[in-house]
Amino acid sequence: MNKEIMEKILQKIKEYDRIMIFRHVRNDGDCVGASKGLKAIIQLSFPEKEVYLIDSDTAAYLAFLGPEDEPVPEEMYKDALGIVVDTASEARISNKNYKLCKELIKIDHHIPLEQYGDLQWVEEERSSCCEMISVFYEAFKDELKINSEAATYLYTGMVTDSGRFKYSGTNGDTLRAAATLLDVGVDIDTLYARLYLEAYGYLKFKAHVYNRMQITENGVAYLFVDKAMQEEFGLTQEQASACVGNLDSIREVICWMVFIENNDEAGSIRVRLRSRFVTINEIAEKYHGGGHACASGATVYSLEEMQALLADADAHVKQYKETHEGWL
Repeated sequence: MNKEIMEKILQKIKEYDRIMIFRHVRNDGDCVGASKGLKAIIQLSFPEKEVYLIDSDTAAYLAFLGPEDEPVPEEMYKDALGIVVDTASEARISNKNYKLCKELIKIDHHIPLEQYGDLQWVEEERSSCCEMISVFYEAFKDELKINSEAATYLYTGMVTDSGRFKYSGTNGDTLRAAATLLDVGVDIDTLYARLYLEAYGYLKFKAHVYNRMQITENGVAYLFVDKAMQEEFGLTQEQASACVGNLDSIREVICWMVFIENNDEAGSIRVRLRSRFVTINEIAEKYHGGGHACASGATVYSLEEMQALLADADAHVKQYKETHEGWL
């Protein structure tokens, strides 16, 4: 825990009358939870301050967490403190008005891809950015306030980014931070129902996933969700992307990925990569992406490039299996 940088961040929050909070494109539970949770903590602790979270890029499956703030004139950014959460590179910041802020703070848990911001608090060993915000609250709880709503935002991000606390980034600090939030008050029955109950039609799609998935020679499971499949099952991009989780429990498969065909002029194909034991972020970085050691994203622009990524992943897994023991 970097107490010195946390103290500097708290001091900057105290200095500014207006604070703008930002997050990454293609929202997930962690970036939404961290941005909303931080906003709620600041507002509860310093009710005289203006705090805005303005983002038109939202995720339907997280709509139960509530809407974002309405847009404000660009002038309002210019004398404000900007805080970007859960975003490794500037290109992925959703609201581009972050560039207008007087000062910028980066709070993130991804492997650093680039340096940006006047202050940077990065702890890549953390399970989630929500865990970091929870630790920030705990470190200064004599000055900061939290309530059940803010705790629910943060707990949502911790649950989703840790795979319900089963990914390798989960440790004692993660569970202690989660316990702090539960003590504040989180309705976990309702939260888990909102996050994980599935429609009957989507279960039909999951059956289709298991019929269509393939495995490379050395143990990389993959699925191509083309536009025809998305139309057949009425899938949103979020639902298509989420099916990567359906490939995570195959014995001898230590890397799995889903390719989602986008509906754009560039002919792009979004890639979600996951693994256990073996790291895959370097492969993602080679193909216009990046992320965590065992959970990354990338983009390819043709079927040929998709096959090249698969070949790289297969070779990477082959080398790992030949030089390591203990994988299942």
